[in-house]
Amino acid sequence: MRERNYRLWAAADLVSTAGTWMQVLGLNWLILSDTGSAATMGLVVMLQALPVLVLGTWGGALADRLPARPLLIACQAVRALLALALVAHGGHALIFAVALVSGVISSFEGPALGRFGSALVKPESLGSALALGSVLSSAGRIGGMALGGVLVGITGPAVLFVINAVSYLAVIGALAAMRTGDLRDLPAAAAGERGVLAGLRYIGRQPVVLIVLALSFVLGSLGRNYQVSMAAMTAGPLHAGSGGYGLLSTVFAVGAVLGGLLLAGSGRSTLRVLLGTGLAISVLQICSGLAPNLLSFAAVILPIAAGAVVFDTVVATRIQLDTREDMRGRVLAAVGIVSSLSGMVGAPAVGWLCDTIGARGALLTGGVITTAAAVVGALAIARVQGRKLNLPHPHLPHPHLPHVEALHPAEQMA
Repeated sequence: MRERNYRLWAAADLVSTAGTWMQVLGLNWLILSDTGSAATMGLVVMLQALPVLVLGTWGGALADRLPARPLLIACQAVRALLALALVAHGGHALIFAVALVSGVISSFEGPALGRFGSALVKPESLGSALALGSVLSSAGRIGGMALGGVLVGITGPAVLFVINAVSYLAVIGALAAMRTGDLRDLPAAAAGERGVLAGLRYIGRQPVVLIVLALSFVLGSLGRNYQVSMAAMTAGPLHAGSGGYGLLSTVFAVGAVLGGLLLAGSGRSTLRVLLGTGLAISVLQICSGLAPNLLSFAAVILPIAAGAVVFDTVVATRIQLDTREDMRGRVLAAVGIVSSLSGMVGAPAVGWLCDTIGARGALLTGGVITTAAAVVGALAIARVQGRKLNLPHPHLPHPHLPHVEALHPAEQMA
């Protein structure tokens, strides 16, 4: 926060994230009120994720070639126009079109955001900057959902779309007000290494990066889709209803903020922390499947949420610090593709497991698989690096569960 440019970015990020989640809430309300179909909501999510899978590598290559600031300003302006387009509510076709165009923008905006974020602070401060960004994103989500929940019943969703459109002006204003002389220059790739294939070849030669991405996919798909499993637990074995789900969502958000603050304060974004945290949240997921009631389940959810933020943030930090800066956009595009895949594959998989073997069975199965993945990932990295990798005990708040010793232990700036 000592960096003026970062302060501007952080404030704009908080405002924009709150606006984004207000629009998410309003759009979900609009779809459900019109159709009553959760499947339609899922289709909108898929349309937003699909372009990232198809165009993500091209977006990464473009981010490594073009100046980030003008590209980001253009993306924010288009997003504001898309939000205003939703005010007209021209039917499902318009909603689907806005979702698809938003996904296309994300394909190019995501890598550019990551590359630009790296220029705001010194390399040694990157981990803390990303962790603080996670805190602000969580705070913006909480504030946006809370305010949106009040407004949508009073004004309807259109006002939420207008507020989101206006929030993008905060980002554009922050980008315009930054001191370009204080931005760190990131090197550009050589003439023969600026394409998509050059980026893929480079990533393919980084075994540690590949292991981290694989681990992120497994934990992200089977160990992070708690919006699905929490709903299944509250509606099923916990018999807690909508009030219980609201409580769990709040606890999860609080845990996310605590995890981000912990990492921002410690600055310990090492591979040992990443692997230790991945193992911790996987073991705790098994514990969550055994939780007998709502309060014990909430007690386990808190450190899981904190650990998830730590894990995701350390993944983003290590991926950036352990790769060449002239490949930054393409490497971050790979992270975005993995994240989209884990969501598209994981949410249906967790939902199917909940329907097939029950919510507890889904949590236990996912926890066992992710625990095994964390152990295999640690062994693989240790073998690649040719040394024994002792997992740390990151200090996260955790419940005092019997017979379980938890390893106390994620969002790019957006």
